[in-house]
Amino acid sequence: MIDLGLSKIAIIGVVALIVIGPEKLPKVARMAGTLYGRAQRYLHDVKSEVSREIELDELRNLHKEVQEKAQSFKSEVESATSDFESSVTSHVDEVEALWDDRAVHDSSATTVTPTVADIDRKARDFRRKKLVRTSSVPAWYKNRHGTKRHVMSGAARVRKFRPGNASKSNSSFF
Repeated sequence: MIDLGLSKIAIIGVVALIVIGPEKLPKVARMAGTLYGRAQRYLHDVKSEVSREIELDELRNLHKEVQEKAQSFKSEVESATSDFESSVTSHVDEVEALWDDRAVHDSSATTVTPTVADIDRKARDFRRKKLVRTSSVPAWYKNRHGTKRHVMSGAARVRKFRPGNASKSNSSFF
């Protein structure tokens, strides 16, 4: 950039005063300042436009890279999925083959049917267990072991266990 010191600016001002004249010098200086400001704004706009284009180009390149990586990841996942499905299918086929062989061997064996006594025993066990689950604890057991029979609020508990003479006095705290 041009290095302008105070002495050089003074020389330029004196020459402009002599050449342009004292009447037109303020108008010319104002116009020169306006043109200088426009030039600075134009240069700033050009710089910002160039930097914006560079950023857009970088974003496009980044977008391409991300799409390529996503595509490669998708293909890897699809190949892993197909490998998994093929292995699962082969294992299922093996299990079905073994199951069919076992079913052939089991069909020759006789199945055990439950007797009336077994059904009666199961019904009794069920009723007994249901009674145990649904019945409540007897009152004599609660009294003996100190189980609470009803819910008491905090204020009622304070009133119940307050010493006798303090509850009858109406003295104020203040």
